[in-house]
This record gives sequence, C-alpha cells and structure tokens, in this order.
Amino acid sequence: MDQVKELADVPQEFVKDGLQFVNRCTKPDKREFIKISQAVGVGFLIMGVIGYVVKLVHIPVNNILVGGS
Repeated sequence: MDQVKELADVPQEFVKDGLQFVNRCTKPDKREFIKISQAVGVGFLIMGVIGYVVKLVHIPVNNILVGGS
C-alpha cells in the first residue's frame, strides 16, 4: 500500500513544483530584454568570427596537406 501512495505522490509533487516555477517566472521588462538580445547578438557575432577564421585557416591548410584536387 505504501508503494501505491509513493507512486501517487510523484505526479502531485511534480505538478506542485511546476506551478511554483511558473509562478516565480516573470516576463522580462524592456531593458532586460534589450540586454539579453545584445548578449545573444554579441555571441552570434563572436561565433561567426571564430567560424570564419577557422574556415579561412582550415581550407588552405587542408588543401596543402591533401594536395588540392
């Protein structure tokens, strides 16, 4: 009987924790949204530069090593 009670408590705890999480979440204000957007934009820019540099270096080195066909 205890196992059935434990099995029934798991979904109840999950729903309770989920409701607490949703109630704590707030929509970001305009200033916070702009800061997050800027951070994401800078991240995209940095990753793009890194990708470009790797491609710029990798392709010529690969052609030298493999002997471009």
